[in-house]
Amino acid sequence: MLELSALGLLQREPLHGYRLKQKLELFMSSCISVNYGAIYPLLHRLEERGYIHTLTEEAGDAGTTRKIYAITQKGRDRWREKMLEQPQDSWVKSRARFMVKFVFFEDLELENRVKLIQHRLRACQTRREYVDSQDFPDDRYHQAAVERHLEMLEREVAWLKQQLAQESVREVEELQSSART
Repeated sequence: MLELSALGLLQREPLHGYRLKQKLELFMSSCISVNYGAIYPLLHRLEERGYIHTLTEEAGDAGTTRKIYAITQKGRDRWREKMLEQPQDSWVKSRARFMVKFVFFEDLELENRVKLIQHRLRACQTRREYVDSQDFPDDRYHQAAVERHLEMLEREVAWLKQQLAQESVREVEELQSSART
């Protein structure tokens, strides 16, 4: 998810490593953990693979130089591939992965946004069916935890349905706009 996030942010603007880390922490902190030990090796790997390149080097605040990284076309292709993949993840990881992707929905076509939302909606509905089919201990704390999980699932399903409705509105607006031109 860190690769997807870094490429997504670099797709929007060139950044140096420290600023990239700051943006990742700001926008992705509820989904992924970010540390310096991961950022700079990641940037090095992305550059080695041709997904990003050093745009320029500039003097940093402490007098050291810092590299400004920009995404390449190969990096944009890799970002798109990562956005559209649907790996088999744990429940928690799949939720985090979806939220990271959602942050970058503006950079995807409507059709692919809808597919990703529908996939997540099916996963939530399947999870609900699974939880409903389980026999849990008759322990008030366990029951309270299960109820909280089900409430969170219901809120996520409602939110996903709202996002699908908004995408439908966007589709109609796009069709009307293209019909006028």
